Amino acid sequence: MYEREKAAVSRAGARLVESGMRVGLGSGSTVTLLVEALGELRPDATYVAASLSTERAARAAGLRLVPLDELGELDLALDGSDQVDDAGWLVKGGGAAHTREKIVAAAARRFVVLVSSDKLVPRIGPPVPLEVLSFAPAVTLARVGDARLRPETPPSPDGGLIADYFGPVDDPRALADRLDATPGVVAHGLFAPELVADVLVARGDTVSGRRTGAPL
Repeated sequence: MYEREKAAVSRAGARLVESGMRVGLGSGSTVTLLVEALGELRPDATYVAASLSTERAARAAGLRLVPLDELGELDLALDGSDQVDDAGWLVKGGGAAHTREKIVAAAARRFVVLVSSDKLVPRIGPPVPLEVLSFAPAVTLARVGDARLRPETPPSPDGGLIADYFGPVDDPRALADRLDATPGVVAHGLFAPELVADVLVARGDTVSGRRTGAPL
């Protein structure tokens, strides 16, 4: 069922892309389906990929890719999420691409999240993905608290090591602030509600806006 929902929400996301847009693409299984849908629709848009896997898929689909530095501001960014809670917080980074995903999302005037219904939770919880510097990672993770490197996961394309925080997430904003202030933490997978313009959720074959509940 959830694979069907991912396909439905990815098609809805693809329909948001209009000719002339500068579009950021995240990563993960839903984004892979999104790229396939964009390859079929072929809007005359320019794209930035947040991960190497998305870049490969986008090139295979015939999408026009450029580096983010060449575009600067994006009109739209589209990505999935591992968790979306009732307050609008996201947890991302199950695929270890959260650092680049956050950069792409922050560069967009409109960041839209595409999820199947199983990604909705009342409150976000651990694990929270981290990217940490390769210099003294044990020291960095000791400062974070209940965190450890992800086993058998290669470094990010930018050389950072991937870890997860398993401690409490009672106050996401306080935790995000603490992680941001921890030396050695490159980025974490907590995405604040104000970064997100819309969340599209698929339930069966119906896709609606998370904030309005209106079918699309």
